[in-house]
Formats: sequence, C-alpha cells, structure tokens
Amino acid sequence: MKLLNLEFTRIAHDTFKIKGSSVIYTDPFKVTARDEADIVLISHEHFDHLSLEDLNKVVFPGTTIVASPLCKDGIKDLKVKQVRFLDPGGKITVGKVEIETYPAYNINKFREPGHPFHPVGEKRLGFLFTMDGTRVYYAGDADFIPEMNDIACDIALLPVSGTYVMTPEEAAEAALAIHPKIAVPMHYGAIVGSDADAIKFKNLVKHCQVEII
Repeated sequence: MKLLNLEFTRIAHDTFKIKGSSVIYTDPFKVTARDEADIVLISHEHFDHLSLEDLNKVVFPGTTIVASPLCKDGIKDLKVKQVRFLDPGGKITVGKVEIETYPAYNINKFREPGHPFHPVGEKRLGFLFTMDGTRVYYAGDADFIPEMNDIACDIALLPVSGTYVMTPEEAAEAALAIHPKIAVPMHYGAIVGSDADAIKFKNLVKHCQVEII
C-alpha cells in the first residue's frame, strides 16, 4: 500500500517491508519470500521480533542491521554489511536514511504483579526513521508511554493487541498524542490480537487517517 511517498507491505505481526530509496524491514517474522533488505530494524530479543529463520530470508551481504543491545547474542553469526546496536536515544544514518531510537516498555502489562513483560530501562526499542523526507515511527512492543508525546512523524505504526502492548483504546490515545498524518495498527493476528483489534483502533481514531495493511 502506498502511504505518502513510501510503499508499505505488512507481512505479519510487527513485520513491515517499507520501500522507498531503500528497503527497510521491521522485526522480520513469518516472512514468506526471499528478499534483500538494505536496513533491518530489530526492536528486541523476543522470538516474534528476533527470528533467525526469518532474518536469513531478508538479509544479504549489503544489509545493515540496527538493533537493541539485547539482540547481540541472537544475531552474532549473521553475515551482513554492518550491525549497529543502539540504546534508546541513539541516532545513526545509513545511506540516506536517518534513524533515531526511542524506548519501548510497559507501564500496565504484567506477567505477574510488579513484573512487566517489557520493563522500563531494559533497552528495548522503538524506531523513528526518515526516508525520502517521510518520518515513520515504529513503536515496538510498548504501552502508551510518556516518550510518545515527543514523537513528531508522518506515519505511526502502533501495536493494538493488548496483553503485551497497547490495547486499541490506548493506541488511539497514543495516536492522538503523536498526531501523525497516518496511523497503522500492528501486533495482531499472529501471537495475540485479531483483525477486530485493528478495526476497533480505526473506529476510535478520529483526528488522522488510519490504514489497515
């Protein structure tokens, strides 16, 4: 689907192929076809975000991987052009693509009382990248966290399934705070969540365009 001047393909879960002057993949998972990514963004180490089987379908010797430090052991054997591990607040330019990293964590999703699925301070990432003049925010596995109030982007990719990430209602609040031109729901249809969550999110968001990919 063409969104502004970039082509977006949602493959599964949080996996997008975003094509402009470069080809970017986010958290490859359940990839069905071999491809060559110029840039792969890996938000954290969980199996549905760092999948070697799927990474091997999209990387080639020209790929740059930008990842959370939590991914070091998981991707150490990949043969690519370069791997850069960034903490939240990091910045890197790959070719003509500018990439910034933001924290991604839970504030009200717990595996047990007092123990969130994605704790603050553990260096799981969201990404804000600029390609061909369009700014895209990929939230990663996050709740509606205060840092989202500082995001300025054209397109926001936001999780909506609940359980481990924002519910549709919380994602709608995040979209209101971020105020992108276009919001796209993700994190449903594979591990948790369903198309109904994406539809609910779309129905709740009134102030910007929502596209379900």
